[in-house]
Amino acid sequence: MRVILKTDVESVGRAGDVKDVARGFARNYLLARDLAIEATPSAIAWYEKGAERRKKTLEKRLGEAKSVCEKVSSVKLSFSRQVGEGDKLFGSVGKSDIQKSLKASGYDIDKDAIQLPAPIKEVGDFDVELRLAPDAAAKIKVSVVARR
Repeated sequence: MRVILKTDVESVGRAGDVKDVARGFARNYLLARDLAIEATPSAIAWYEKGAERRKKTLEKRLGEAKSVCEKVSSVKLSFSRQVGEGDKLFGSVGKSDIQKSLKASGYDIDKDAIQLPAPIKEVGDFDVELRLAPDAAAKIKVSVVARR
């Protein structure tokens, strides 16, 4: 099934791309979540009319994301968590903890932009990537300190 992506979808394509995808994937995921529209001839013509406007908007967002990346890359976050034997945390430091701490620092970052494969469950220093746009990413330092 041919679809026009309305937003960037990881491992599928970027907004505005016309892609051939499996019918079930299109129906149950892309169309259901309003991430794409079916690529009929009239839909393609309609989408091409607004291409220039979307391109300008995308460039503006990318510029804003890159400026935020430059500012946020100097941020160092520190979390104090209770530990047990072997410096194992009783809890963890997850995306929501990082997001709240960034918000307290003055940066309103979306939770989905925080690239953390699994919650941090150890004491130490970690580099966490923030992907604000496909071409704009920054790394921040996250330090987890033991509290006994």
